[in-house]
Amino acid sequence: MSNNSHDQHEAHTGPVKTPKQMLMLSIASFVIPVFIIIGLVFYVTSANKNAPGSSDAERAVAQRIQKIGSVEVRDANRPLKSADEVYKAQCAACHATGAAGAPKFADASAWGPRIKQGLENLVNSSLKGKGAMGAQGGGDFNDTEIARAVVYMANSAGGKFDEPKAVAEKSDQK
Repeated sequence: MSNNSHDQHEAHTGPVKTPKQMLMLSIASFVIPVFIIIGLVFYVTSANKNAPGSSDAERAVAQRIQKIGSVEVRDANRPLKSADEVYKAQCAACHATGAAGAPKFADASAWGPRIKQGLENLVNSSLKGKGAMGAQGGGDFNDTEIARAVVYMANSAGGKFDEPKAVAEKSDQK
């Protein structure tokens, strides 16, 4: 029977048999979780870092401090583009095909009511925009060049407008 009682006593004891084992187990139960926590912190914080120079924080800062506007200096003394050049570059995309209700080039029936409104109204509509046509003023061409293109299109459809002169040419005549 003593063999049997000894087996029962062994079965109820834990893995720690000596005070040294107890001390090591206590230290390990404190140190190991601390290292695991430190490792997790490094893992989580390093996941937010991207390649140098392309971080989200840098991109956000660059977006916040970007320029609101810009100034473009143009050569005011350059020769004016011809009406045909301006038409081909700026107007032909819609007026050659009649896109978005634009009157086609040389279509007298479509241009007739517009020509009756007068050159000033036509030029004003083209510079400020009307209907589906966006404003043409302030783009690659100055207002005189746009006005020349309007005259070119209107005259091709039966209008009899004189081509506008450059602002400098008008001031020289006074």
